[in-house]
Amino acid sequence: MFQGTGSDAGKSLIVAGLCRAYTRLGMKVRPFKPQNMSNNAAVTADGGEIGRAQALQARACGVAPSVHMNPVLLKPESEIGAQVVVQGKMRGSADARAYTELKPTLLPFVLDSFTKLRAEADLVLVEGAGSPAEVNLRPGDIANMGFATAAGVNAVLIGDIDRGGVIAAILGTHALLPPEERALLKGYIVNKFRGDVGLFDPAPAIIKQHTGLECLGIVKWFAEAHRLPAEDALALDGLGPIAVATDRTIRIVVPRLPRIANFDDLDPLRAEPDVSVEIVKPGMPLPVCDLVLLPGSKSTIADLTALRVEGWDIDIKAHVRRGGRVLGLCAGYQMLGKRVSDPRGIEGGPGEAAGLGLLDVATVLTGDKALRAVTGTDRGTGQAVGGYEMHVGVTSGADAKRPMLDLAGRPDGAVSRDGKTMGCYVHGIFARDGFRTAFLKSLRADRKNHGVNYEATVEVTLDALADHLSSAIDLDRLLAIARSTQ
Repeated sequence: MFQGTGSDAGKSLIVAGLCRAYTRLGMKVRPFKPQNMSNNAAVTADGGEIGRAQALQARACGVAPSVHMNPVLLKPESEIGAQVVVQGKMRGSADARAYTELKPTLLPFVLDSFTKLRAEADLVLVEGAGSPAEVNLRPGDIANMGFATAAGVNAVLIGDIDRGGVIAAILGTHALLPPEERALLKGYIVNKFRGDVGLFDPAPAIIKQHTGLECLGIVKWFAEAHRLPAEDALALDGLGPIAVATDRTIRIVVPRLPRIANFDDLDPLRAEPDVSVEIVKPGMPLPVCDLVLLPGSKSTIADLTALRVEGWDIDIKAHVRRGGRVLGLCAGYQMLGKRVSDPRGIEGGPGEAAGLGLLDVATVLTGDKALRAVTGTDRGTGQAVGGYEMHVGVTSGADAKRPMLDLAGRPDGAVSRDGKTMGCYVHGIFARDGFRTAFLKSLRADRKNHGVNYEATVEVTLDALADHLSSAIDLDRLLAIARSTQ
């Protein structure tokens, strides 16, 4: 089990790279994260949902994602509450205090999923959440040492040297654990090192003197990490456009909604060298652009309110008056309509809100959640599309009679009369190279195809990550630690 000395230590990325590294050695490898908190989720073949990071890790193993790889998923809906998904299915919502009481009842589901994965694999790589040093959260814990002790799994710490204080973080984490949990720690990995690794030479002896832990590897900064889907929306805060803006750059603007979800929809667009995807933070106006893209959200009405507070509704309507294009994905599609109603309080308190009115449709949030992989055709370009649906809500109205997509004979989405505004429920739609190329050409007719193969880029990056970790981490020693699990 890989546990971090803090959040964003790089656990997800290291597990993904090690999944690929050990898989290439001929082992049957499975990823596992007992509890995840993320609005970036993926659909499994059996109609469940798990964290996007575990779906990427499954891909690194060359297997389909399963609900058992992430049995408890928390999807934040507010500052203090989240939707609770257990073994792929929505179980309801809970605030922080209620979830504290609920956690112990979820451990049997976590252990059941772990047992199923363990039975089919040579090696299970387990990812913790946050840090085991958060001892105030230890009662009922299922994410870190609570799971490790219940399952009898050895653990390795991952420390983030880029943020500073990694020696203190490792020593402090070790010191805060009780003896029985400390005994499960078998070593540590220093992650995100920049510069001369030799400068760290005295540190392993100091750490071993105080903790007895051995250094299993020092991992240098992996610059290509941005080519893989990020798990946490916090990654968006430091995200700048990859393309250097020129008069031929296609400029796509995305409002940074408080509960933004499934933001990896943007990754294939960011991979294009002549496309600038700009995440606009609160307090900033939406700049002049070719396309405003409204992303998914875990709380449609709340984010619609936040959008208005920022004045972005005014910016979007001005963009439309200038002849600009607008695309909404999932909740973003719902926001483009005339009204969003949540009579049962599925995403918060019961209520409704006026939409942006750019599409003649209205949405009612229902209790049945659509979770399915889909394929079909984009009506505008004639290109094949694919992805997944993950939403509550039924959208209908006059513009829905001009659907954006045909999904195996079922219409999806809507297009305005002038064809400038459109939306659909399909996440991952830009991963298909043909559709992405045709859609971008519709924004800029003289655009040249740069031949980006997004899926191949992800595979190449996973291989590069595996190579990167294999040269930095003692894989044989890690495997010995796994095999010595109680």
